[in-house]
Amino acid sequence: MQMTFAGRELDMGRCHVMGIVNVTPDSFSDGGRYNSVELAVQRAREMVADGAAFVDVGGESTRPGAAPVSEQEELDRVCPVVEAIARDVDTVISVDTSTPSVIRETARLGAGLVNDVRALEREGAVDAAVEAGLPVCLMHMKGAPGTMQQNPEYRHVVRDVATYLMDRVRVCEAAGIPAENILLDPGFGFGKTLEHNLQLLATLEQLRVLGYPLLVGMSRKTMLGQITGREVSERLPASLAVATISVLKGASVIRVHDVRETVDAVRVVEAMQAQGY
Repeated sequence: MQMTFAGRELDMGRCHVMGIVNVTPDSFSDGGRYNSVELAVQRAREMVADGAAFVDVGGESTRPGAAPVSEQEELDRVCPVVEAIARDVDTVISVDTSTPSVIRETARLGAGLVNDVRALEREGAVDAAVEAGLPVCLMHMKGAPGTMQQNPEYRHVVRDVATYLMDRVRVCEAAGIPAENILLDPGFGFGKTLEHNLQLLATLEQLRVLGYPLLVGMSRKTMLGQITGREVSERLPASLAVATISVLKGASVIRVHDVRETVDAVRVVEAMQAQGY
C-alpha cells in the first residue's frame, strides 16, 4: 500500500521508523533537549542519517499528568521547527498535535502527516485535517493526559480500542478524509495499565486486520520501566524488544527516540521476512 505525505510516497506494506523531536520543556524522556530551532533541525538531520523515514515534531507534552499548552505557545514552538526542517532536511515531517490552527499552519509550512493523540476529537480538528489534505494518524487514548493513568478500565481492551478507532475512522471518512490517508495507533501507555499494554502488543495483528497501517510508540515508556525496573535512560534494550515484536505483528511505523538501533532491528526482521519466513 502506497501512501503520499506532502509529495513523498512511502510503501506502507513495510515498516518505517519515525524519530521523535519534542520541542517542549517537559516531555518525559527528552524534554528541553531540542527546544530551539537549531537543535531540533540538527536532531532531525541526525535521525534521517540514521534511517528515519519520518520526523515527528511535538510542542505539547502528553505524558501522564502533563499540563496543557496554549494554542499560541504550541504554534510558537512547532511552526518555526517544521518550517526549518522542511527547508533543510529531506524527510516526512509528522506533527504531533490536536490543535486545528497548528494542523493548518504546519501543513502550509511543509508537514506531511497529522499525528493526533486525540484522534481529531478536538473541536475543529477534523475540518482542519480535511483542509490540510494530509494523511492522519488516529490514536486511542482513554481520558485526558492529566488523568488518563488513574485506574483505567476496559471490558476488553483490544475490542474496545478497535471499536473506538473504527468509530473515529467513520467520522473522518464521512468528513472527507480518504481511507487511504488514515493510519491507526492503539495508544500504548495512554490510559492503559501494564496488563492492557501487553494484551495490545500480544494481539497487535488483530488491529492490523482492520485494514489501516499501524503506527506504534512504546519507546522508553513507563510500561518498559515496570517490566525491567530500568530508568528512562536505560530502556533501549526493552524498547528494541517491543519494536521487534511490533514489526513481526505488522506495524508500519515505529515511533522511537533511538533511531539507528531501531532501524537495525527492523532490518533484521525484514531480512527474515524477505526469505519467506
